[in-house]
Amino acid sequence: MIRVIGGGLAGSEAAWQVASRGVRVCLHEMRPIRTTAVHRTDRLAELVCSNSFRGDKLENAVGLLKEEMRQLNSLVMRVADATRVPAGGALAVDRAEFSQGMTAALELEPLVELRREEVSSIPASAGEATATIIATGPLTSEDLADDITSFIGRDQLYFFDAISPIVLAESIDLKRVFRASRKRRDSHLRSDVPLETMVETGVSDGDYLNCPMTSDEYHHFYDALINAELTEAHDFDQTPFFEGCLPIEVMAHRGVDTLRFGPMKPVGLIDPRTGQRPYAVVQLRQDNLAADHFSLVGFQTQLNWSEQRRVLRLIPGLEQSEFVRLGMIHRNTYINAPTVLTPTWQTRNRPDLFFAGQLSGVEGYVESAASGLVAGINAAALACGQSPRVLPRTTAIGALAHYVTHADAANYQPTNIAYGLIPSLNRPPRGRQARRQALAARALDDLGAWCAASSEVYGKVSRSIP
Repeated sequence: MIRVIGGGLAGSEAAWQVASRGVRVCLHEMRPIRTTAVHRTDRLAELVCSNSFRGDKLENAVGLLKEEMRQLNSLVMRVADATRVPAGGALAVDRAEFSQGMTAALELEPLVELRREEVSSIPASAGEATATIIATGPLTSEDLADDITSFIGRDQLYFFDAISPIVLAESIDLKRVFRASRKRRDSHLRSDVPLETMVETGVSDGDYLNCPMTSDEYHHFYDALINAELTEAHDFDQTPFFEGCLPIEVMAHRGVDTLRFGPMKPVGLIDPRTGQRPYAVVQLRQDNLAADHFSLVGFQTQLNWSEQRRVLRLIPGLEQSEFVRLGMIHRNTYINAPTVLTPTWQTRNRPDLFFAGQLSGVEGYVESAASGLVAGINAAALACGQSPRVLPRTTAIGALAHYVTHADAANYQPTNIAYGLIPSLNRPPRGRQARRQALAARALDDLGAWCAASSEVYGKVSRSIP
């Protein structure tokens, strides 16, 4: 039997991979017995930040990572594909449908026992479990976090993360926004529930609602933002944010044009009313299948809630907006992975103990799920008397594992997958797109060979996804 602690993306994927190989698994999730500051339900794999899994094409490294996970029978990817909502070239999901689908699949799996209880310490090696996977995420409970710190022999690293607000669709002024995706990367999917037919906005096929700003509107918004009051910081003051998820006010303080070259960049967007590119744009992404909730893309914030309402209502189209959820900050805890883990996601000092997910030192939904996938495969191998195996470094999954376990421990910070982490080709073709296509082709070929060899060692995967 394998014990998995934490029912987020990584833990849920790990449990599925274990059960898929015919091994019993006990999945521990502390909610609803003990909740967190950001979770709203007791469902498994609840998405508390964005509803986007980012790019879904092989030209993006995260797109390659997704495709590799699909080939490895990923539950997260199957449910995400089934619950996707329009998001241009990205894969975004209806967050409620997604977590419901994940929960149902695991509850129906006869080899998975779901225990709703808090685990406050690392289980001992001796016991009923062959191996333990800890995937408790960035909001690991204090008692367990303390025990993990004792186990790794040093203080944990941590940073604080910020999440974006969500606005009620019916409160958006459609006369002031337009519907479009950058560079015409429109999704093949359409919403069954048109937002006031979506025609009133002037553009038909794009997957984002865009709030255009003139120079005057942008500078008025910018001034209000940099002078707005933040939440009471306490111990947040000296804690660094992850660079890939900075609050908008932090970015704004770096320079007046930082936002215009970041989340508010107007590149690839033309306002159909003026025929011109706006000075700046705030994009709203559909957050559920009903198309009645939209999230503000890249608008993580630590403003206090009254200031959020005041400042965000300066955005054209959001003057009368009603917020389903306001932004907030939360602790995001992770281990110093290069000193703790091997590329199999096992701990160096205890081979029957694995870490996975954001706690293990990766960043992003897909990366977290991928680490859980590998931890689950290798934990099942231990239970079957086999040796854990490392995926080829030429794959996105293998490259991510290599980075996590070989990066500079003195200055370690979690990262998203990127093509720069994958070894280059001996004779790369000219042009970035051609190089990436060649890297993706090599990765998928090498993964196929690894899967063929692994099936001889571990046996065929025995579970199909409902």
